[in-house]
Amino acid sequence: MGSIPDPGDISGDLTAPSFDDFQKQTSLMTSCTLLWKELSDHFTSLEQNLQKKSEALRNKLQTLDHQTRETLGVLEKREVTIDGSVEIALGKVEESKEAALIALHKGTQDGEVDNSEGLLLKLKSFCLKMDSKGFWRFITARKKELDVLRAQTPEALAECVDPAKFVLEAISEVFPVDKRVEKSERSNDLGWACVLVLESLIPVVVDPVLGKSRLLVTPSVKERAKNIAETWKASLDQRGGIENVKTPDVHTFLQHLVTFGIVKEEDVDLYRKLVVGSAWRKQMPKLAVSLGLGDKMADMIEELINRGQQVDAVHFTYEVGLVDKFPPVPLLKAFLKDSKKAATSILEDPNNSGRAVNLAGRKEQSALRAVIKCIEEYKLEAEFPPENLKKRLEQLEKAKTDKKRPAAVPANKRTRASNGGPMPPAKAGRLTNAYVSSFPAAPTFVRSPSHTQYPAAVPAYPYDRPAAPSMYGSRSPPTNPYAYSPEAAPLAGSYPGAPINYPAYGGYGNGMAPAYQQAYY
Repeated sequence: MGSIPDPGDISGDLTAPSFDDFQKQTSLMTSCTLLWKELSDHFTSLEQNLQKKSEALRNKLQTLDHQTRETLGVLEKREVTIDGSVEIALGKVEESKEAALIALHKGTQDGEVDNSEGLLLKLKSFCLKMDSKGFWRFITARKKELDVLRAQTPEALAECVDPAKFVLEAISEVFPVDKRVEKSERSNDLGWACVLVLESLIPVVVDPVLGKSRLLVTPSVKERAKNIAETWKASLDQRGGIENVKTPDVHTFLQHLVTFGIVKEEDVDLYRKLVVGSAWRKQMPKLAVSLGLGDKMADMIEELINRGQQVDAVHFTYEVGLVDKFPPVPLLKAFLKDSKKAATSILEDPNNSGRAVNLAGRKEQSALRAVIKCIEEYKLEAEFPPENLKKRLEQLEKAKTDKKRPAAVPANKRTRASNGGPMPPAKAGRLTNAYVSSFPAAPTFVRSPSHTQYPAAVPAYPYDRPAAPSMYGSRSPPTNPYAYSPEAAPLAGSYPGAPINYPAYGGYGNGMAPAYQQAYY
Protein backbone atom coordinates (compact mmCIF):
# COMPACT_ATOMS: atom_id res chain seq x y z
CA MET A 1 0.00 0.00 0.00
CA GLY A 2 1.18 3.40 -0.75
CA SER A 3 1.68 5.91 1.89
CA ILE A 4 -0.81 8.78 2.24
CA PRO A 5 0.77 12.22 2.21
CA ASP A 6 0.50 14.17 5.35
CA PRO A 7 -1.68 17.27 4.93
CA GLY A 8 0.38 19.18 7.40
CA ASP A 9 3.53 18.49 5.53
CA ILE A 10 4.73 21.74 3.86
CA SER A 11 7.62 20.16 2.15
CA GLY A 12 5.56 19.57 -1.03
CA ASP A 13 5.90 21.48 -4.39
CA LEU A 14 3.66 24.46 -3.48
CA THR A 15 4.85 27.56 -5.36
CA ALA A 16 3.94 30.94 -3.82
CA PRO A 17 2.15 33.36 -6.26
CA SER A 18 4.44 36.03 -7.54
CA PHE A 19 3.82 39.78 -7.30
CA ASP A 20 3.48 40.02 -11.08
CA ASP A 21 0.56 37.62 -11.08
CA PHE A 22 -1.13 39.62 -8.37
CA GLN A 23 -0.60 42.83 -10.32
CA LYS A 24 -2.06 41.26 -13.46
CA GLN A 25 -5.15 40.17 -11.58
CA THR A 26 -5.52 43.67 -10.12
CA SER A 27 -5.29 45.25 -13.58
CA LEU A 28 -7.84 42.79 -14.90
CA MET A 29 -10.27 43.67 -12.12
CA THR A 30 -9.77 47.38 -12.75
CA SER A 31 -10.42 46.94 -16.48
CA CYS A 32 -13.55 44.95 -15.79
CA THR A 33 -14.77 47.62 -13.38
CA LEU A 34 -14.17 50.42 -15.90
CA LEU A 35 -15.82 48.46 -18.69
CA TRP A 36 -18.83 47.78 -16.51
CA LYS A 37 -19.08 51.46 -15.59
CA GLU A 38 -18.79 52.48 -19.25
CA LEU A 39 -21.47 50.02 -20.32
CA SER A 40 -23.69 51.14 -17.46
CA ASP A 41 -23.31 54.81 -18.44
CA HIS A 42 -23.95 53.95 -22.07
CA PHE A 43 -27.20 52.14 -21.32
CA THR A 44 -28.25 54.87 -18.93
CA SER A 45 -27.66 57.46 -21.66
CA LEU A 46 -29.65 55.37 -24.15
CA GLU A 47 -32.49 55.08 -21.69
CA GLN A 48 -32.51 58.86 -21.09
CA ASN A 49 -32.44 59.60 -24.82
CA LEU A 50 -35.31 57.22 -25.42
CA GLN A 51 -37.27 58.90 -22.67
CA LYS A 52 -36.60 62.35 -24.17
CA LYS A 53 -37.58 61.22 -27.65
CA SER A 54 -40.66 59.58 -26.29
CA GLU A 55 -41.61 62.77 -24.47
CA ALA A 56 -40.96 64.86 -27.60
CA LEU A 57 -43.12 62.53 -29.69
CA ARG A 58 -45.83 62.70 -27.07
CA ASN A 59 -45.72 66.53 -27.15
CA LYS A 60 -45.81 66.57 -30.93
CA LEU A 61 -48.79 64.26 -30.97
CA GLN A 62 -50.58 66.50 -28.49
CA THR A 63 -49.73 69.58 -30.57
CA LEU A 64 -50.91 67.93 -33.75
CA ASP A 65 -54.11 66.83 -32.06
CA HIS A 66 -54.67 70.37 -30.80
CA GLN A 67 -53.96 71.89 -34.23
CA THR A 68 -56.18 69.33 -35.89
CA ARG A 69 -59.04 70.15 -33.55
CA GLU A 70 -58.53 73.88 -34.16
CA THR A 71 -58.37 73.41 -37.93
CA LEU A 72 -61.47 71.26 -37.92
CA GLY A 73 -63.22 73.86 -35.81
CA VAL A 74 -62.24 76.65 -38.20
CA LEU A 75 -63.31 74.61 -41.21
CA GLU A 76 -66.59 73.79 -39.56
CA LYS A 77 -67.11 77.46 -38.70
CA ARG A 78 -66.26 78.53 -42.24
CA GLU A 79 -68.63 75.93 -43.65
CA VAL A 80 -71.40 76.98 -41.31
CA THR A 81 -70.89 80.68 -42.06
CA ILE A 82 -70.74 80.29 -45.84
CA ASP A 83 -74.48 80.47 -46.23
CA GLY A 84 -74.71 83.51 -43.99
CA SER A 85 -71.83 85.32 -45.71
CA VAL A 86 -73.22 84.54 -49.16
CA GLU A 87 -76.64 85.73 -48.11
CA ILE A 88 -75.17 89.01 -46.80
CA ALA A 89 -73.12 89.45 -49.98
CA LEU A 90 -76.13 88.76 -52.21
CA GLY A 91 -78.15 91.26 -50.24
CA LYS A 92 -75.48 93.91 -50.78
CA VAL A 93 -75.35 93.05 -54.48
CA GLU A 94 -79.11 93.48 -54.81
CA GLU A 95 -78.99 96.78 -52.98
CA SER A 96 -76.13 98.00 -55.17
CA LYS A 97 -77.97 96.86 -58.28
CA GLU A 98 -81.14 98.74 -57.35
CA ALA A 99 -79.16 101.84 -56.43
CA ALA A 100 -77.27 101.67 -59.73
CA LEU A 101 -80.51 101.43 -61.72
CA ILE A 102 -81.98 104.37 -59.86
CA ALA A 103 -78.82 106.40 -60.48
CA LEU A 104 -78.94 105.57 -64.18
CA HIS A 105 -82.56 106.65 -64.48
CA LYS A 106 -81.98 109.90 -62.60
CA GLY A 107 -78.73 110.72 -64.33
CA THR A 108 -75.85 112.58 -62.72
CA GLN A 109 -74.63 116.12 -62.81
CA ASP A 110 -71.04 116.84 -63.67
CA GLY A 111 -70.83 119.95 -61.54
CA GLU A 112 -67.91 120.94 -59.37
CA VAL A 113 -67.39 119.02 -56.15
CA ASP A 114 -66.76 121.61 -53.47
CA ASN A 115 -67.09 119.62 -50.24
CA SER A 116 -66.51 116.16 -48.78
CA GLU A 117 -70.19 115.21 -49.02
CA GLY A 118 -70.30 116.05 -52.70
CA LEU A 119 -67.07 114.14 -53.26
CA LEU A 120 -68.54 111.05 -51.60
CA LEU A 121 -71.69 111.26 -53.70
CA LYS A 122 -69.59 111.54 -56.86
CA LEU A 123 -67.49 108.53 -55.89
CA LYS A 124 -70.60 106.50 -55.12
CA SER A 125 -72.05 107.48 -58.48
CA PHE A 126 -69.03 106.03 -60.30
CA CYS A 127 -69.13 102.87 -58.19
CA LEU A 128 -72.86 102.33 -58.67
CA LYS A 129 -72.44 102.52 -62.43
CA MET A 130 -69.25 100.41 -62.29
CA ASP A 131 -67.57 103.24 -64.21
CA SER A 132 -64.00 102.33 -63.33
CA LYS A 133 -62.39 104.68 -65.86
CA GLY A 134 -64.35 107.71 -64.65
CA PHE A 135 -63.63 106.71 -61.06
CA TRP A 136 -59.90 106.53 -61.81
CA ARG A 137 -59.80 109.91 -63.54
CA PHE A 138 -61.72 111.46 -60.65
CA ILE A 139 -59.32 110.02 -58.04
CA THR A 140 -56.11 110.93 -59.84
CA ALA A 141 -57.22 114.53 -60.33
CA ARG A 142 -57.56 115.10 -56.56
CA LYS A 143 -54.23 114.29 -54.99
CA LYS A 144 -54.50 117.38 -52.78
CA GLU A 145 -57.62 115.87 -51.18
CA LEU A 146 -55.83 112.63 -50.26
CA ASP A 147 -57.01 112.51 -46.65
CA VAL A 148 -60.65 112.94 -47.64
CA LEU A 149 -60.31 110.32 -50.37
CA ARG A 150 -58.72 107.86 -47.98
CA ALA A 151 -61.65 108.23 -45.59
CA GLN A 152 -64.46 108.04 -48.16
CA THR A 153 -63.23 105.66 -50.85
CA PRO A 154 -64.00 102.46 -48.85
CA GLU A 155 -67.57 103.62 -48.31
CA ALA A 156 -67.92 104.36 -52.01
CA LEU A 157 -66.43 101.01 -53.10
CA ALA A 158 -69.01 99.22 -50.96
CA GLU A 159 -71.61 100.38 -53.49
CA CYS A 160 -69.99 98.33 -56.29
CA VAL A 161 -71.60 95.12 -57.49
CA ASP A 162 -68.12 93.54 -57.69
CA PRO A 163 -65.63 95.78 -55.83
CA ALA A 164 -62.56 93.60 -56.47
CA LYS A 165 -63.13 93.51 -60.23
CA PHE A 166 -63.90 97.25 -60.24
CA VAL A 167 -60.56 98.06 -58.56
CA LEU A 168 -58.53 95.89 -60.93
CA GLU A 169 -60.13 97.60 -63.91
CA ALA A 170 -59.60 101.05 -62.37
CA ILE A 171 -55.85 100.68 -61.85
CA SER A 172 -55.26 98.69 -65.05
CA GLU A 173 -54.19 101.87 -66.84
CA VAL A 174 -50.91 102.01 -64.89
CA PHE A 175 -50.60 98.62 -63.14
CA PRO A 176 -48.99 96.19 -63.76
CA VAL A 177 -47.71 98.06 -66.82
CA ASP A 178 -48.17 101.75 -67.55
CA LYS A 179 -50.34 101.90 -70.71
CA ARG A 180 -50.66 105.67 -70.95
CA VAL A 181 -49.67 107.20 -74.27
CA GLU A 182 -49.09 110.73 -73.01
CA LYS A 183 -47.08 111.19 -69.84
CA SER A 184 -45.78 114.21 -68.02
CA GLU A 185 -43.43 114.66 -65.09
CA ARG A 186 -46.23 116.14 -63.04
CA SER A 187 -48.71 113.31 -63.59
CA ASN A 188 -46.30 110.45 -64.20
CA ASP A 189 -46.38 109.01 -60.69
CA LEU A 190 -49.82 107.57 -59.96
CA GLY A 191 -48.62 104.95 -57.50
CA TRP A 192 -50.24 106.90 -54.66
CA ALA A 193 -53.65 106.48 -56.30
CA CYS A 194 -53.11 102.72 -56.84
CA VAL A 195 -52.13 102.23 -53.20
CA LEU A 196 -55.09 104.33 -52.03
CA VAL A 197 -57.62 102.28 -54.00
CA LEU A 198 -56.07 98.94 -53.05
CA GLU A 199 -55.99 99.85 -49.36
CA SER A 200 -59.59 101.03 -49.52
CA LEU A 201 -60.69 97.70 -51.00
CA ILE A 202 -59.59 95.61 -47.98
CA PRO A 203 -62.44 96.55 -45.58
CA VAL A 204 -64.94 96.05 -48.42
CA VAL A 205 -63.98 92.45 -49.34
CA VAL A 206 -63.39 91.02 -45.86
CA ASP A 207 -65.84 88.38 -44.73
CA PRO A 208 -68.57 89.96 -42.55
CA VAL A 209 -68.44 86.96 -40.20
CA LEU A 210 -64.83 85.70 -40.21
CA GLY A 211 -63.13 89.00 -41.00
CA LYS A 212 -59.75 89.14 -42.77
CA SER A 213 -59.22 85.39 -42.60
CA ARG A 214 -61.53 85.06 -45.60
CA LEU A 215 -61.85 87.51 -48.48
CA LEU A 216 -65.00 87.73 -50.56
CA VAL A 217 -63.24 87.66 -53.92
CA THR A 218 -64.50 85.49 -56.72
CA PRO A 219 -62.12 82.81 -58.06
CA SER A 220 -61.96 84.43 -61.49
CA VAL A 221 -60.98 87.82 -60.05
CA LYS A 222 -58.41 86.22 -57.77
CA GLU A 223 -56.87 84.36 -60.67
CA ARG A 224 -56.74 87.59 -62.62
CA ALA A 225 -54.96 89.26 -59.69
CA LYS A 226 -52.39 86.45 -59.66
CA ASN A 227 -51.73 86.91 -63.37
CA ILE A 228 -51.25 90.64 -62.83
CA ALA A 229 -48.69 89.94 -60.09
CA GLU A 230 -46.79 87.53 -62.34
CA THR A 231 -46.79 90.12 -65.14
CA TRP A 232 -45.29 92.72 -62.81
CA LYS A 233 -42.57 90.33 -61.66
CA ALA A 234 -41.74 89.49 -65.26
CA SER A 235 -41.31 93.20 -66.03
CA LEU A 236 -38.69 93.72 -63.31
CA ASP A 237 -35.84 93.44 -65.80
CA GLN A 238 -37.40 96.18 -67.94
CA ARG A 239 -37.65 98.37 -64.83
CA GLY A 240 -33.92 98.03 -64.12
CA GLY A 241 -34.01 95.12 -61.69
CA ILE A 242 -34.87 95.03 -58.00
CA GLU A 243 -32.25 97.65 -57.17
CA ASN A 244 -33.57 100.25 -59.62
CA VAL A 245 -37.33 99.72 -59.55
CA LYS A 246 -39.24 102.80 -58.40
CA THR A 247 -40.61 102.83 -54.88
CA PRO A 248 -44.22 103.69 -55.90
CA ASP A 249 -44.25 100.65 -58.19
CA VAL A 250 -42.92 98.43 -55.40
CA HIS A 251 -45.50 99.74 -52.96
CA THR A 252 -48.34 99.13 -55.41
CA PHE A 253 -47.16 95.57 -56.11
CA LEU A 254 -46.84 94.61 -52.45
CA GLN A 255 -50.17 96.18 -51.55
CA HIS A 256 -51.76 94.29 -54.46
CA LEU A 257 -50.50 90.99 -53.01
CA VAL A 258 -51.83 91.76 -49.54
CA THR A 259 -55.18 93.10 -50.72
CA PHE A 260 -56.04 90.02 -52.79
CA GLY A 261 -54.34 87.49 -50.46
CA ILE A 262 -52.04 86.06 -53.12
CA VAL A 263 -48.74 86.01 -51.21
CA LYS A 264 -46.45 83.11 -52.24
CA GLU A 265 -43.99 81.44 -49.89
CA GLU A 266 -41.51 80.81 -52.71
CA ASP A 267 -41.30 84.56 -53.35
CA VAL A 268 -40.44 85.55 -49.77
CA ASP A 269 -36.85 86.46 -50.68
CA LEU A 270 -38.12 88.77 -53.43
CA TYR A 271 -40.52 90.43 -51.00
CA ARG A 272 -37.71 90.90 -48.50
CA LYS A 273 -35.46 92.67 -51.01
CA LEU A 274 -38.29 94.91 -52.19
CA VAL A 275 -39.26 95.89 -48.65
CA VAL A 276 -35.69 96.72 -47.62
CA GLY A 277 -35.16 98.76 -50.78
CA SER A 278 -38.25 100.88 -50.02
CA ALA A 279 -38.11 100.78 -46.22
CA TRP A 280 -38.52 104.54 -45.88
CA ARG A 281 -42.19 104.27 -46.85
CA LYS A 282 -44.45 104.61 -43.81
CA GLN A 283 -46.56 101.54 -44.63
CA MET A 284 -43.64 99.18 -45.25
CA PRO A 285 -43.36 97.71 -41.71
CA LYS A 286 -47.03 96.66 -41.72
CA LEU A 287 -46.76 95.34 -45.26
CA ALA A 288 -43.71 93.30 -44.29
CA VAL A 289 -45.68 91.57 -41.53
CA SER A 290 -48.64 90.96 -43.86
CA LEU A 291 -46.26 89.43 -46.43
CA GLY A 292 -45.09 86.83 -43.91
CA LEU A 293 -41.68 88.38 -43.19
CA GLY A 294 -42.09 88.45 -39.41
CA ASP A 295 -39.46 85.76 -38.78
CA LYS A 296 -36.97 87.60 -41.03
CA MET A 297 -37.52 90.99 -39.48
CA ALA A 298 -34.45 90.88 -37.20
CA ASP A 299 -32.14 90.34 -40.17
CA MET A 300 -33.90 93.09 -42.11
CA ILE A 301 -33.42 95.53 -39.23
CA GLU A 302 -29.72 94.66 -39.08
CA GLU A 303 -29.45 95.32 -42.80
CA LEU A 304 -31.16 98.69 -42.46
CA ILE A 305 -28.79 99.69 -39.66
CA ASN A 306 -25.76 98.71 -41.71
CA ARG A 307 -27.11 100.81 -44.60
CA GLY A 308 -27.39 103.89 -42.38
CA GLN A 309 -31.22 103.80 -42.22
CA GLN A 310 -31.50 103.81 -38.44
CA VAL A 311 -34.76 105.77 -38.37
CA ASP A 312 -36.41 103.23 -40.68
CA ALA A 313 -35.03 100.46 -38.49
CA VAL A 314 -36.74 102.04 -35.46
CA HIS A 315 -40.11 101.90 -37.23
CA PHE A 316 -39.61 98.21 -38.00
CA THR A 317 -38.57 97.38 -34.42
CA TYR A 318 -41.75 98.88 -33.00
CA GLU A 319 -43.91 97.11 -35.57
CA VAL A 320 -42.66 93.62 -34.59
CA GLY A 321 -41.84 94.26 -30.93
CA LEU A 322 -38.03 94.02 -31.09
CA VAL A 323 -37.39 97.19 -29.09
CA ASP A 324 -35.43 95.30 -26.41
CA LYS A 325 -33.10 93.80 -28.99
CA PHE A 326 -32.72 97.06 -30.94
CA PRO A 327 -33.05 100.01 -28.50
CA PRO A 328 -34.31 103.05 -30.42
CA VAL A 329 -32.40 105.86 -28.69
CA PRO A 330 -28.88 104.62 -29.60
CA LEU A 331 -30.07 104.11 -33.17
CA LEU A 332 -31.39 107.67 -33.40
CA LYS A 333 -28.16 109.12 -31.97
CA ALA A 334 -26.11 107.06 -34.42
CA PHE A 335 -28.27 108.40 -37.24
CA LEU A 336 -27.58 111.98 -36.16
CA LYS A 337 -23.85 111.33 -36.01
CA ASP A 338 -23.86 109.77 -39.46
CA SER A 339 -25.76 112.74 -40.88
CA LYS A 340 -23.26 115.09 -39.24
CA LYS A 341 -20.39 113.20 -40.84
CA ALA A 342 -22.10 113.37 -44.20
CA ALA A 343 -22.62 117.13 -43.82
CA THR A 344 -18.96 117.59 -42.93
CA SER A 345 -17.87 115.58 -45.95
CA ILE A 346 -20.02 117.82 -48.14
CA LEU A 347 -18.34 120.91 -46.72
CA GLU A 348 -14.90 119.45 -47.36
CA ASP A 349 -15.70 118.40 -50.95
CA PRO A 350 -14.07 120.92 -53.33
CA ASN A 351 -16.58 120.05 -56.04
CA ASN A 352 -19.41 121.44 -53.92
CA SER A 353 -17.66 124.60 -52.71
CA GLY A 354 -20.28 126.92 -54.19
CA ARG A 355 -23.26 125.24 -52.55
CA ALA A 356 -21.68 123.20 -49.77
CA VAL A 357 -23.19 125.26 -46.94
CA ASN A 358 -26.68 124.96 -48.37
CA LEU A 359 -26.42 121.21 -49.02
CA ALA A 360 -24.91 120.44 -45.62
CA GLY A 361 -27.51 122.55 -43.84
CA ARG A 362 -30.39 120.88 -45.64
CA LYS A 363 -29.05 117.42 -44.84
CA GLU A 364 -28.72 118.21 -41.14
CA GLN A 365 -32.18 119.80 -41.03
CA SER A 366 -33.72 116.73 -42.67
CA ALA A 367 -32.03 114.43 -40.16
CA LEU A 368 -33.16 116.55 -37.21
CA ARG A 369 -36.76 116.62 -38.40
CA ALA A 370 -36.83 112.83 -38.89
CA VAL A 371 -35.41 112.16 -35.42
CA ILE A 372 -37.74 114.67 -33.70
CA LYS A 373 -40.77 113.13 -35.42
CA CYS A 374 -39.66 109.64 -34.40
CA ILE A 375 -39.18 110.72 -30.77
CA GLU A 376 -42.66 112.24 -30.64
CA GLU A 377 -44.31 109.30 -32.40
CA TYR A 378 -42.98 106.66 -30.02
CA LYS A 379 -42.99 108.82 -26.83
CA LEU A 380 -39.23 108.76 -26.28
CA GLU A 381 -39.00 112.23 -24.71
CA ALA A 382 -37.90 110.84 -21.33
CA GLU A 383 -34.97 108.92 -22.85
CA PHE A 384 -34.05 111.41 -25.55
CA PRO A 385 -35.34 114.97 -24.85
CA PRO A 386 -35.93 116.74 -28.18
CA GLU A 387 -35.62 120.32 -26.90
CA ASN A 388 -31.98 120.72 -27.88
CA LEU A 389 -32.65 119.18 -31.28
CA LYS A 390 -35.50 121.64 -31.86
CA LYS A 391 -33.25 124.55 -30.87
CA ARG A 392 -30.58 123.40 -33.27
CA LEU A 393 -33.18 123.09 -36.04
CA GLU A 394 -34.42 126.62 -35.36
CA GLN A 395 -30.83 127.92 -35.48
CA LEU A 396 -30.23 126.31 -38.86
CA GLU A 397 -33.49 127.66 -40.26
CA LYS A 398 -32.74 131.13 -38.91
CA ALA A 399 -29.25 131.09 -40.42
CA LYS A 400 -30.72 130.10 -43.78
CA THR A 401 -33.28 132.91 -43.58
CA ASP A 402 -30.70 135.51 -42.58
CA LYS A 403 -28.49 134.54 -45.53
CA LYS A 404 -31.35 135.14 -47.97
CA ARG A 405 -32.44 138.44 -46.40
CA PRO A 406 -31.04 141.57 -48.20
CA ALA A 407 -29.32 144.14 -46.06
CA ALA A 408 -30.27 147.84 -46.01
CA VAL A 409 -28.13 150.43 -47.80
CA PRO A 410 -26.15 152.51 -45.25
CA ALA A 411 -26.90 156.21 -45.09
CA ASN A 412 -23.28 157.39 -45.45
CA LYS A 413 -22.96 156.13 -49.07
CA ARG A 414 -23.30 159.19 -51.30
CA THR A 415 -24.35 158.69 -54.92
CA ARG A 416 -23.97 161.14 -57.79
CA ALA A 417 -27.42 162.25 -58.87
CA SER A 418 -26.61 163.06 -62.50
CA ASN A 419 -25.32 159.79 -63.87
CA GLY A 420 -25.48 157.40 -60.96
CA GLY A 421 -21.72 157.42 -60.52
CA PRO A 422 -20.13 157.52 -57.08
CA MET A 423 -19.28 160.77 -55.34
CA PRO A 424 -15.65 161.21 -54.25
CA PRO A 425 -14.77 160.70 -50.61
CA ALA A 426 -15.53 163.61 -48.32
CA LYS A 427 -11.84 164.18 -47.62
CA ALA A 428 -10.50 163.35 -51.06
CA GLY A 429 -9.29 166.92 -51.67
CA ARG A 430 -7.04 166.77 -48.63
CA LEU A 431 -5.19 163.69 -49.83
CA THR A 432 -1.92 164.10 -51.70
CA ASN A 433 -2.52 161.52 -54.42
CA ALA A 434 -6.27 161.58 -54.48
CA TYR A 435 -7.78 160.70 -57.82
CA VAL A 436 -11.34 161.45 -58.75
CA SER A 437 -12.77 160.21 -62.01
CA SER A 438 -15.34 162.27 -63.92
CA PHE A 439 -16.58 159.16 -65.73
CA PRO A 440 -19.12 156.70 -64.45
CA ALA A 441 -17.73 154.09 -62.16
CA ALA A 442 -16.42 150.91 -63.69
CA PRO A 443 -18.33 147.79 -62.85
CA THR A 444 -17.31 146.12 -59.64
CA PHE A 445 -15.44 142.88 -60.10
CA VAL A 446 -17.15 140.34 -57.89
CA ARG A 447 -15.81 136.97 -56.96
CA SER A 448 -17.42 133.93 -58.52
CA PRO A 449 -20.15 132.03 -56.65
CA SER A 450 -17.65 129.38 -55.65
CA HIS A 451 -15.82 132.02 -53.58
CA THR A 452 -18.81 133.86 -52.24
CA GLN A 453 -18.38 134.77 -48.62
CA TYR A 454 -21.22 133.57 -46.47
CA PRO A 455 -22.21 134.95 -43.12
CA ALA A 456 -21.04 133.07 -40.13
CA ALA A 457 -23.42 130.28 -39.26
CA VAL A 458 -24.51 129.21 -35.85
CA PRO A 459 -22.16 126.92 -33.95
CA ALA A 460 -22.59 123.19 -34.37
CA TYR A 461 -24.67 121.46 -31.75
CA PRO A 462 -23.24 118.46 -29.90
CA TYR A 463 -26.14 116.05 -29.80
CA ASP A 464 -25.41 113.95 -26.80
CA ARG A 465 -22.40 115.37 -24.93
CA PRO A 466 -20.54 118.69 -24.71
CA ALA A 467 -17.23 117.22 -25.79
CA ALA A 468 -16.03 117.23 -29.38
CA PRO A 469 -17.71 114.61 -31.54
CA SER A 470 -15.79 111.46 -32.23
CA MET A 471 -15.99 111.97 -35.96
CA TYR A 472 -13.08 114.38 -35.89
CA GLY A 473 -10.67 111.83 -34.43
CA SER A 474 -7.60 113.49 -32.94
CA ARG A 475 -8.40 116.79 -34.63
CA SER A 476 -10.38 119.48 -32.94
CA PRO A 477 -13.80 120.09 -34.47
CA PRO A 478 -14.14 123.19 -36.62
CA THR A 479 -15.54 126.12 -34.70
CA ASN A 480 -17.73 127.10 -37.61
CA PRO A 481 -18.39 124.21 -40.00
CA TYR A 482 -20.73 126.15 -42.23
CA ALA A 483 -18.74 129.36 -42.73
CA TYR A 484 -16.51 129.64 -45.72
CA SER A 485 -14.16 132.60 -45.52
CA PRO A 486 -11.97 133.02 -48.60
CA GLU A 487 -8.90 135.19 -48.61
CA ALA A 488 -9.33 138.76 -49.75
CA ALA A 489 -8.11 139.21 -53.31
CA PRO A 490 -6.93 142.63 -54.51
CA LEU A 491 -8.82 144.18 -57.40
CA ALA A 492 -6.92 144.40 -60.66
CA GLY A 493 -6.06 147.84 -61.99
CA SER A 494 -6.43 149.76 -58.70
CA TYR A 495 -5.29 153.35 -58.63
CA PRO A 496 -2.69 154.68 -56.19
CA GLY A 497 -3.75 156.75 -53.27
CA ALA A 498 -7.08 156.69 -51.54
CA PRO A 499 -9.52 154.25 -53.16
CA ILE A 500 -12.83 155.33 -54.57
CA ASN A 501 -15.85 154.40 -52.46
CA TYR A 502 -18.16 152.61 -54.87
CA PRO A 503 -21.82 152.25 -53.99
CA ALA A 504 -22.92 148.96 -52.50
CA TYR A 505 -24.08 146.47 -55.13
CA GLY A 506 -27.76 145.66 -55.29
CA GLY A 507 -28.58 147.27 -51.98
CA TYR A 508 -26.28 145.02 -49.93
CA GLY A 509 -25.03 147.50 -47.37
CA ASN A 510 -22.62 145.10 -45.76
CA GLY A 511 -20.44 145.03 -48.89
CA MET A 512 -21.06 141.32 -49.22
CA ALA A 513 -21.24 140.00 -52.77
CA PRO A 514 -24.53 138.49 -53.92
CA ALA A 515 -24.83 134.80 -54.58
CA TYR A 516 -24.54 135.32 -58.32
CA GLN A 517 -23.52 138.19 -60.61
CA GLN A 518 -22.92 138.34 -64.32
CA ALA A 519 -19.24 138.10 -65.16
CA TYR A 520 -17.58 140.95 -67.03
CA TYR A 521 -14.93 140.22 -69.60
